[in-house]
Amino acid sequence: MMVAGLTAGALTAVAYLAFQASAKAPEGFSRARAQASPAGQQVSRDQARSVAPPAGSGSGRRVVYSVGADRVWLVGDSGKVQRTFAVTPGSVDPTPGSYAVTSRSSSVIGTDGTPVEHVVRFTDVDGVAIGFSAAVDGTTRPTTPKPRTGGIRESRPDGAAMWTFATIGQRVVVTP
Repeated sequence: MMVAGLTAGALTAVAYLAFQASAKAPEGFSRARAQASPAGQQVSRDQARSVAPPAGSGSGRRVVYSVGADRVWLVGDSGKVQRTFAVTPGSVDPTPGSYAVTSRSSSVIGTDGTPVEHVVRFTDVDGVAIGFSAAVDGTTRPTTPKPRTGGIRESRPDGAAMWTFATIGQRVVVTP
């Protein structure tokens, strides 16, 4: 009986965190194969891979998320950028620092009611789960201050790449 109660409580907590981890993104968020450069210009995947992550983001295998640039880098063991892409943040930003992936969900319903997939969570801020996710239908919506969301929305292809790269325990470095 006690095990059933603990299991139900744990599932409720995970569902709540998954719900909080989704985010809203602006209309027209790029779904193209080309990646957006920091200036918003389209560049090839090879060019996107050559964009270096922010200075001071560490070394070795890691996910780097720049709050100011709204960009993510997936950096391999050798320190070479495997992929970089633009993202749309939720209304709550994580504090710069080093984190580890704490939980993942293959699919959940986002705070905005949109089904999302490839949810990768790494911290929380004042009870709001912070993580990466992609809308299943590819739609995006503008970020609004309410409800408070910590989901960092990415395209479906970028979400699939994040899902493969960022397993439990993977280091996530957040820069200003």
